[in-house]
Amino acid sequence: MEKDKTPHINVDYFSELTGEISKSKQDGGENIGQRIKKLREEKGISLDELSKLTGFEVDVLSQIEKQEIQPQLGTVMKLSKALESAFGRLVSGVGDKLYSITRKADRKIVSRSTSKKGKQQLYTYMSLAPEVKGRHMEALVVQLEENPEEESSVHGGEEFVFVLDGVVKLKIGDERFELEPGDSAYYLSTTSHVIAAKQGKATIIAVLYQG
Repeated sequence: MEKDKTPHINVDYFSELTGEISKSKQDGGENIGQRIKKLREEKGISLDELSKLTGFEVDVLSQIEKQEIQPQLGTVMKLSKALESAFGRLVSGVGDKLYSITRKADRKIVSRSTSKKGKQQLYTYMSLAPEVKGRHMEALVVQLEENPEEESSVHGGEEFVFVLDGVVKLKIGDERFELEPGDSAYYLSTTSHVIAAKQGKATIIAVLYQG
């Protein structure tokens, strides 16, 4: 009797699970740049002071607040720490519930991240639990793009990623990996890392812990 050759990981199931992220609803509320500016002004911190706290140039911070550059998640983590704010507040706003149930049809795009020069989109992400108050983790569905320049990220916290669709290129320190649907990785964000689609696009679930 011939053995069943059906793969253990059903890629079609993951495709149905994620859908096409670009077709999801865009969040109509404040964007990350607006949240950063609002929080900075609430704390009475100037752009010069925030620059000294984070190491980011004033021009870059100004561009982020004006939505001319869409910051990567690692950048948002550094800014949230400097502003003494929960990472989730900047990513998807302040929640007011003890739990969150997010239906597929109700997921909203939180933001799109671009390269440091703002010319290339690197990924689009959606928060899976934006309503939970005081959360310490941020769970996201992320659609990765190619990143030929390999812009790396280093920040506090920890990250767990699970590949849903496509092939993901992951560089941690000097080591390189290719992750396929069903593969996962857990690493400390304090180590230089780059994550991107190998070709075209790839979709992952990412859980970030600020620490």
